[in-house]
Amino acid sequence: MAVSSPNGQISVRVQLAPTGELTYAATYKGQPVVEPSGLGFSLSKPKAMLNRFTVVSVDSSRTDGRWKPVWGEVREIRNHYTEMAVLVQDRAGSGIQMRLRFRVFDDGVGFRYEFPQQPKLSHFVVADELTQFRLSGDHQTFWMPADFDTNEYLYNTTRLSEIKSAAAVARERDIALQSSLGPDHVQTPLLFKTDKGLYISLYEAAVRNYPIMYLHLDKATRTFSARLTPDAVGNKAYLQAPTQTPWRTLIVSDKATDILASKLILNLNEPSKIADPSWIKPQKFVGMWWEMHVGKANWPLAGGKHGANTANVKRYIDFAAKYGFDGVLVEGWNVGWEDWFGNWKEEVFDFVTPYPDYNIDSLTSYAQRKGVRLIMHHETSGSVTNYERRMDAAFGYMQQKGINTVKTGYVGRIIPRGEHHDGQWMNNHYERVAEKAAQYKIMVDSHESSHPTGLHRTYPNWMASEAARGSEFNNAPTLGITPEHTTILPFTRMLGGPMDFTPGLFHMRLNQFDPTRTTRVRTTLAKQLALYVTMYSPLQMAADLPENYEAHLDAFQFIRDVAVDWDDTRVLAAEPGDYVLMARKAKGKSDWFVGGITDENARTLTLDLAFLDPNQTYEATLYCDAPNADWDTNPEAYVIEKKTVTSVSKLSLVLARGGGVAIRIARK
Repeated sequence: MAVSSPNGQISVRVQLAPTGELTYAATYKGQPVVEPSGLGFSLSKPKAMLNRFTVVSVDSSRTDGRWKPVWGEVREIRNHYTEMAVLVQDRAGSGIQMRLRFRVFDDGVGFRYEFPQQPKLSHFVVADELTQFRLSGDHQTFWMPADFDTNEYLYNTTRLSEIKSAAAVARERDIALQSSLGPDHVQTPLLFKTDKGLYISLYEAAVRNYPIMYLHLDKATRTFSARLTPDAVGNKAYLQAPTQTPWRTLIVSDKATDILASKLILNLNEPSKIADPSWIKPQKFVGMWWEMHVGKANWPLAGGKHGANTANVKRYIDFAAKYGFDGVLVEGWNVGWEDWFGNWKEEVFDFVTPYPDYNIDSLTSYAQRKGVRLIMHHETSGSVTNYERRMDAAFGYMQQKGINTVKTGYVGRIIPRGEHHDGQWMNNHYERVAEKAAQYKIMVDSHESSHPTGLHRTYPNWMASEAARGSEFNNAPTLGITPEHTTILPFTRMLGGPMDFTPGLFHMRLNQFDPTRTTRVRTTLAKQLALYVTMYSPLQMAADLPENYEAHLDAFQFIRDVAVDWDDTRVLAAEPGDYVLMARKAKGKSDWFVGGITDENARTLTLDLAFLDPNQTYEATLYCDAPNADWDTNPEAYVIEKKTVTSVSKLSLVLARGGGVAIRIARK
């Protein structure tokens, strides 16, 4: 049983051993991607080990269509694949039937398990998923340790055989995070590079009513085995037939740029559930957020440094209106911050009671007159049952105040106790929030949630997530964010969906308000600008303080100009952990924006402008690292140049250590 991609370069073969074991293998241009690997399930109720089968039927089909996202990196996406569906039956006596569905695209493979409606199976409990991924060699691997409750680790780059325990990595690189999982457990997404130059991404798509998948590595056989986030009593998932699992995905190419251009994960998600999405609008915003991270202000009212006061938020509204921003995020506006962290209280926030120094009616009215909207912050402190009871009241309150965007947060251990951020119960919760918010025409930016798996296609009001180490970690006491981190994220976390990374920091030593602070930003200012292109989000924040932007208004102009919704994206050059260079065309406009970033090494990249209209002349405004710029010694040094260019122009871009370049290209 075999199926190949439409262009014939990727093949998947499914085999049934005489003893009933079912395996699959995948190749790309004849090179092994995954060697024969096991498939199956273990159920605890009814008790059944589904790992020996007989084949009932095999069906195949081909699909070729196009669809338009509500917002995104391109205006239109092609959905082109061949499919093979293998219906099997347990040969051990349970009589349970299961279907393996494989979709093979020109850029990769997605497969999932389906449990059709059947007399032998109704409600059931998953003990384990037995999916395996056996690799063909000791590949270079970009990985982070597994953790049921956070994705906020730095990536490690080692050989497959050098993957260590999470605890060892935490001790060596990041004492702030400590996973409780044992050795050789890793998170997805994973990226591999073979010695023959093949790039392989291992991830998942459309995680709905199911836990997040982690992987355990058997180094002796180079085999990863699926592990599912458990619930409070150790079960993995509660399901009812008919149902299906998320897709297990493999994106593969011999070009790194193809990995970044892939839309496979989006194509494996269901179309939008929102019939009229006209109210969903990408936006740029500023916010009462970074003040707390650098010690200028704080979230609680107590202590005399409450940032979310009426006068201070008006200052942000004035700034947003003056420079053309859509919104102002306000954190710490509501009663409860004095006793919110790590206490496992059932009720901390009610999401409708402002602090007495925060006049929300005055501020919403003031913002409306200025053409700006406030963005609400709902920190749950992990008390998810409390949030679910109060969602209607909270979203109704937002709607009443004319606020249409919410940033949700899930810091801390989850209530109900024993549930994990990445378990089935919480994944269902994140989806319930998106559904409920859509009823009130509210857009969502989720923090501390599970990693995204393309569900922004199904719920386009769920516009961004954090779910990785974002810019706030520049204030971490240890490594924080390394220069290479943002050159790895596009190949890993970003494949699942937009990230609220919060770029745009202009003051790199974070001791403005506390001289004892030693934390810092490990990039140049020009790289911070480039991140607006390389780190995609339709909710894009200008994260720094107004006074830091007003000290560099010439560089700030790029943040004002750069789009947040796109008609086209071209990945021009890339190497994971080293550099990324891409160009994007603004939605409905002729302007292009280019972002180029590098790791801790200085480098020169060549920008070929062949993607421009050949019949037009353009003016390119380049925001570059100054000749003496360096992330460590001189991070805020930049130069701005203007050049006349056409589609035959080629520009040599010099990037400093930890540096970058941002370019706006407009018709003359």
